Amino acid sequence: MSFKPRVGLARLGREFARIGVELKMPEVLVRKGEPVDRALKRLKNKLDSEGILEEVRRLRAFETPNQKHRRKAKNNAKRGRTKFRFTA
Repeated sequence: MSFKPRVGLARLGREFARIGVELKMPEVLVRKGEPVDRALKRLKNKLDSEGILEEVRRLRAFETPNQKHRRKAKNNAKRGRTKFRFTA
């Protein structure tokens, strides 16, 4: 089963170019003498920090308006909690 974005990649690239955003794929260079698993671990950490895997999983199936609303409300609540925590 392959991932198919809802918006064509060419159109997405044009939209980003129009607003001046450069698309960069995350990359990890394997250092000399470094095991491949460690490089894969670094790549996974980079993908997790940028939220790419979550987005791919989210776009894999159709999201109903109710699910979208609940996801956004959950993210906003989490953002509010962290903002409250770090403001003294």
